[in-house]
Amino acid sequence: MIKVQVNTSNDIDNKDALERWASDYLNEQLARFGQDLTSIEVQMTDENHAAKGGGVDKRCMLEARVNGRAPVAVTHFAPDQNLAFRGAADKLVNALDHTFGKLDRREHRVRDTIRRDPEVIADVVPPQS
Repeated sequence: MIKVQVNTSNDIDNKDALERWASDYLNEQLARFGQDLTSIEVQMTDENHAAKGGGVDKRCMLEARVNGRAPVAVTHFAPDQNLAFRGAADKLVNALDHTFGKLDRREHRVRDTIRRDPEVIADVVPPQS
């Protein structure tokens, strides 16, 4: 399970509920990256503050801490915190796909995979005569 830390501005309500939901949602969405990530930091802010109101004023910044690499960060603005969070989560999935895709092509990162298990390979690929 990936550790998720949520930080909010004073104008964001229900921090405890948001933290539980964010942790569950991100762990589900980013499960395939679980062994590559140490933690995710969530920052939710109300850019215009509650008194002003207005349009697209909620900002969600997600920063994923990657094992042995620089963090990957994304930001999304939306009219409400739900859309801001979900938009940032989608962006983070795309950014991590891109980052790890590059690593797979260049460095062949060490991961658990059945492709290197001799028993599985012997079952799938018949011996050559």
